[in-house]
Amino acid sequence: MRRIVLGSLAMAGVLLNLAGAAAQDQALPDGKTVENGKYFDADGNPTYYITDDGVVDWYTYSGFRRYHSECHVCHGPEGLGSSYAPNLTESLKRLDYPAFLEVVVNGRKVVSSSQESVMPAFGDNLNVMCYIDDIYDYLKARSDGVLDRGRPAKRADKPPQATEDENACLGRT
Repeated sequence: MRRIVLGSLAMAGVLLNLAGAAAQDQALPDGKTVENGKYFDADGNPTYYITDDGVVDWYTYSGFRRYHSECHVCHGPEGLGSSYAPNLTESLKRLDYPAFLEVVVNGRKVVSSSQESVMPAFGDNLNVMCYIDDIYDYLKARSDGVLDRGRPAKRADKPPQATEDENACLGRT
């Protein structure tokens, strides 16, 4: 029950962020919008932004860091998968943002005649849930082939709003 409640709270937070973003968006030429350094696609889902000279937005960079602290143990470096868990750069070609959230928050079990895989639920893990959009941004950029392997060489500065959101989510305010 707690997992469902936390999942609902996470989704509610995402929806509130999207509502706030819609009120103060800045349009970009490629159809993305930005508010306080956070980028959204045309559907209002979080997304990455990489400039022509290779500067990665803060949230995508943060996603790289968070992915490698929480997810790479099973899913391998750069989301490329392992013998234990699937390649997320391929999975995100099929999974949209809400489906990605569902799997991360509640977990899932896939059983076939040749294997069984279990993704544990991370809805209770603040080190994942407070940065879920960032992780998605990073993996989506990898999936779309616009972000190379390894630590991004150049990144935007951390927006003040990112620090405020992080502190609030982690209970540090």
